[in-house]
Amino acid sequence: MQHSYQNCKFVNTPSSINMVKKVLILIFIILTISFFIPQQSHSWGFFAHKRINRMAVFTLPPGMIGFYKKHIEFITEHAVDPDKRRYAVEDEAPKHFIDIDRYAKDGEDPFKNMPRKWKDAVAKFTEDTLKAHGIVPWWIETMVKRLTEAFRNEDLDRILRYSADLGHYIGDAHVPLHTTENYNGQLTNQKGIHGFWESRLPELFAEDYDYWTGRAKYIEHPLDYAWDRVQESFSAKDSVLLLEAQLNAVFPSDKKYSYENRGAAMMRVYSYEYSLEYNKLMSGMVERRMRSAIIGIGSLWYTAWINAGQPDLSRLDNKEISEQLRKEQEEEDKMWKTGIIKNSKGHED
Repeated sequence: MQHSYQNCKFVNTPSSINMVKKVLILIFIILTISFFIPQQSHSWGFFAHKRINRMAVFTLPPGMIGFYKKHIEFITEHAVDPDKRRYAVEDEAPKHFIDIDRYAKDGEDPFKNMPRKWKDAVAKFTEDTLKAHGIVPWWIETMVKRLTEAFRNEDLDRILRYSADLGHYIGDAHVPLHTTENYNGQLTNQKGIHGFWESRLPELFAEDYDYWTGRAKYIEHPLDYAWDRVQESFSAKDSVLLLEAQLNAVFPSDKKYSYENRGAAMMRVYSYEYSLEYNKLMSGMVERRMRSAIIGIGSLWYTAWINAGQPDLSRLDNKEISEQLRKEQEEEDKMWKTGIIKNSKGHED
């Protein structure tokens, strides 16, 4: 049986045309969102922060390592809590970075212009200015003091939470792009380099890194330690940016990005080939910064324990984290997932 379409008529009414337009627009939006959702970056990236905290456990001496091994999953999983907390706690964001180049005058060394002690820095620049441009070295010192007090009180909840949090902030201080106002290459037409350096590269190449750093050591002056790490990171900042710019100038533009399934979305990411070339150009910088963060975290955990009088952590063996701590973390996780931001100013990737 043959069908003839000669007599079939399609009526193009204004309402039907508008409906078609709306459908086409909706399809375009969905495809655009699906294919161009940016790769999110949270400091080192969730993967790297967890890996750094986990490996720091193995730097600890007898008297500590048994306790931390028992709670290694907590220390690992909650390494990313401070990033989630940016969506739930006001003034969290400045604790993750310091735009030290904001304090450079006439090309001078910003570290000579910035007092290392908090009170001196406040007297010179005001507290509002410091918070606007990041406070990570001072916050590391604060967290060491809090962890020391938690050890002294044998407070399981606080020991675990402060240990995980301290590891996060130390890790952040080791990231070159956490020390500059050009934190995401937005000032040099390199937007996206933040997540590229600290998330994409570790995700691709971390299995080849050497994580043995030796044993944790006592750090007499945690604030100076934090500033020294920030200064190291800042000294590497130019290489991070310049090497990527050089690679971008010669690498085939149609091969710079690729697409990967991330959950329910197709995300655009830096391609494996582009990432590999960038990693080679940096001659192991990401691995070195991760290794330095690992030994630094273990050393400051150890320092806090020593300063607390080396309490016997085996006395906490039969304790479990409180229901209150579980609820606090559930609430932070909920705020993060829903995307409700109270105050997240500073280094938005």
